[in-house]
Amino acid sequence: MDLNDLHARLANHQRITLDLGTGDGKFALHYARTFPSHFIIGVDSCRENLRELSRTKQPNLLYLIASAQDLPRELDGLVSHITITFPWGSLLESLLIGDPDLLCGLESISRNNTAIDIRLNGGALAEAGTTLEAGANTIHNNLLQSGWRIKTPVLMDSCSLRRFPSTWAKQLAFRRDPQAIHLSGCI
Repeated sequence: MDLNDLHARLANHQRITLDLGTGDGKFALHYARTFPSHFIIGVDSCRENLRELSRTKQPNLLYLIASAQDLPRELDGLVSHITITFPWGSLLESLLIGDPDLLCGLESISRNNTAIDIRLNGGALAEAGTTLEAGANTIHNNLLQSGWRIKTPVLMDSCSLRRFPSTWAKQLAFRRDPQAIHLSGCI
């Protein structure tokens, strides 16, 4: 797909959502089916994660293989909503350290008033060497310092996790001690 093909697919969509670290892509697919007037782009660095759903014929959905720290320039200024759902690995690490490659990339792809929703889980943050609250506060502060207007982090209980349409949310919801936090705001 070249830039002209991308713009042709986006042409009739006022709202473009980027699901960064889309994992298996199920949340992006659900979002695309729920909001047919929006265009959803699921991005993950692991091709294997997307093997099954990338063949799905959904006119308002596109999956890209790309690094969160090196987002395609073709997306610059296009995105109206960014979702990062239960990140781990290099994406979570970049959020925790305030990686300028990630944060500048997020700013580059954003329009004015682009919304952002980040959901964090305690297990991934524990693996990264921090607690849920401390990690959420660090990420909150890093986003604030990068110019994002981020609201106070909100704890997600097992009911909200069960209702949230992602594979990880379902797994977290049924653990003995589900721990997750939602950060939201805009630039």
